[in-house]
Amino acid sequence: MNRILSKILAAFLSFAVFSCVVFGQSRYSQRGSGDDEGVTLSVTAWRTDKKTDPIRPENIFLYENGIEQRVKNFSYDPSPSKIVLLFDNSKTVPIDLEKMKKAAMEFIYEIFDGDQVFVLGYDEKPEIVQEWTDDAKKMEAAVANFRKKGDPNLFDALVGAMNEVLLPLMPGTRKTAIVIIGDGLDRNSDAKFDDVLGALQSHNITVYALQVPDRTGGAYKRDKPKATATIKQLTEGTGGRIFPFAEAQEAAKTICDEMRRNRYLLSYMPLNTSTFDARRVFVLGSDGIALRTKTAQPPNVK
Repeated sequence: MNRILSKILAAFLSFAVFSCVVFGQSRYSQRGSGDDEGVTLSVTAWRTDKKTDPIRPENIFLYENGIEQRVKNFSYDPSPSKIVLLFDNSKTVPIDLEKMKKAAMEFIYEIFDGDQVFVLGYDEKPEIVQEWTDDAKKMEAAVANFRKKGDPNLFDALVGAMNEVLLPLMPGTRKTAIVIIGDGLDRNSDAKFDDVLGALQSHNITVYALQVPDRTGGAYKRDKPKATATIKQLTEGTGGRIFPFAEAQEAAKTICDEMRRNRYLLSYMPLNTSTFDARRVFVLGSDGIALRTKTAQPPNVK
């Protein structure tokens, strides 16, 4: 067995066991021939072998609920990016205001032509700091208004960023991301974590994070994940990454580079899976190709 097949088989077997556990008690059996319009995923992909050959559909292996799917198309997405910076400016967040401002400015310096940034601060409610811009002078003037007060309602802020800022741009805008700057703590949001994560996945919104130290020391709240777990699940679940807040400059460069240079659109027609259940998505590339994407396709319930 060659190296590529060995790699795929090992990863697939571990995933298949997990899928059996997660989906074994589903109300719906796997059935049907897939969604009428198919599924499109935003995928971050890059070569690790330093070759210059384009990445082709035959280089990509896609599984949904443990069942292999045929990739119809895999194409580079050259469209501009829309990036929401979501700052935790609550009273106890362990970030200095001057460092917050500097982190925001790093992104305006790194975006490419056509890209834009939107800045939201949040405590009990999200608050617009700067609407869509690529202007460094506007950004500098806006972030001078950062202040810290109240408790953090991260989940409600994510809902606001989706519904009020990003969704009005769709379907015309394909490359969207939210960068959380904070520790992931949520105090009293009305929105539920699972609902928020599902909505982000449904709309192919990638979440990145500049993570600051957990102010709770790992405390657990019964109806919410721990702060660090929140960041981990949001980023991994949507195909993003976590960076230490102390490395804001490098994080901004990496995120903006990924959005412009390494974003692809993958399309497939789901086979032998239910559109009424959440479907676990698992994607990997042949040797020399690395990929990230969301981990689930939420139910197709209107």
